[in-house]
Amino acid sequence: MNSIYKKYLTTIVLIWSGCFILFLLGYILVLAPQEKTKNRIERQLAEKERIYNSALQTTRTGTKLKLNEQIELMRNNLRDFVVDFEDSANLTFDISQLANERKITSFSIETENAAGDSAVPDCNYICENRFDVAFTVGDFNQFASFLNALERHRPVIFVDEFAITRSDSDGSAHRVSMTLSVFVRKQQDS
Repeated sequence: MNSIYKKYLTTIVLIWSGCFILFLLGYILVLAPQEKTKNRIERQLAEKERIYNSALQTTRTGTKLKLNEQIELMRNNLRDFVVDFEDSANLTFDISQLANERKITSFSIETENAAGDSAVPDCNYICENRFDVAFTVGDFNQFASFLNALERHRPVIFVDEFAITRSDSDGSAHRVSMTLSVFVRKQQDS
């Protein structure tokens, strides 16, 4: 009975080993790729649920009011840095007014390029408007006062560069040239 038992045991071990190998191959070829697909789909589902919850959150009245307040605050902040296209023509007048208030003499201002604005890289909604300004000042305090007024102006006027040429004689005015730039909202096609 020992040999029959040994034969029977060997047959069972071979059958179980073969089944195990077949099941292992089946898992590797069929179930493992499905596991990867299942994980990917679960990640997509989680992302869609997040988007859905966000959309659901925005439909609530309190959230809408909060978002509208944030948008209005951002628009007000934008007005500090960007002038509307229609108001860009008034900037030369505003700058001249600042110069007159500080009693700056021989003041001249002109737009740097004929088109009036230059493109800002990777920006679809704003462009840059540049001005060349020349004037004379009696002392540094007068220049500093004008420069401070330019930098505090709303919308912001950026002083790109300036040069001061000392006068040849003592007591006379020093010549200043500046390049200024501002951001202008592009005119949108209707």
